[in-house]
Amino acid sequence: MKLLTLAGSVLAVAATAVAGGLATDPDSAYYRNLRKPSWQPPPPVYGLVWTPLYADIALASGHVINRLNEEGRVQQRRRLIGALGVNLALNAGWSWLFFRYHRPWVAAAECAVLTASSADLVRRVGSVDRRAGIAMAPYPAWCGFATALTVAVARRNPVPPGLSRLPEWRVWARLQ
Repeated sequence: MKLLTLAGSVLAVAATAVAGGLATDPDSAYYRNLRKPSWQPPPPVYGLVWTPLYADIALASGHVINRLNEEGRVQQRRRLIGALGVNLALNAGWSWLFFRYHRPWVAAAECAVLTASSADLVRRVGSVDRRAGIAMAPYPAWCGFATALTVAVARRNPVPPGLSRLPEWRVWARLQ
């Protein structure tokens, strides 16, 4: 693998992790006050899961981008890079929607799109290198779990904590 390609994929994935991490605050009053399902993992689990997932995304996608480049498959390479960019933007975006903007239903919908995007990414990578696709397979599985978890949190919290005293939220809550 060319180091420049690997460096590019690693930097893109690292930037995603940093951008999402800037918004994530499991110690915030908002997050602590949310009602969560009993099957939600404790906060330290997320770092233990995301670290190898991010490594897999960076290495597998970088490997396949490099291979497509070496084989002269420029259009397929460009489409993979575009799909990866969209996927990483969705990945970072969930944290902002959920933790910063306190929009669990919007985050749940976005996470469903992220899951589909992740499955598409695995399909694209796997069509070029089966082993790389298999290495990335846990990514959409985890995103699917995250979607289910986000929906479960959103269902348990129809009105964002602290906003129920605002008139527009009282009206909205009565409609539920």
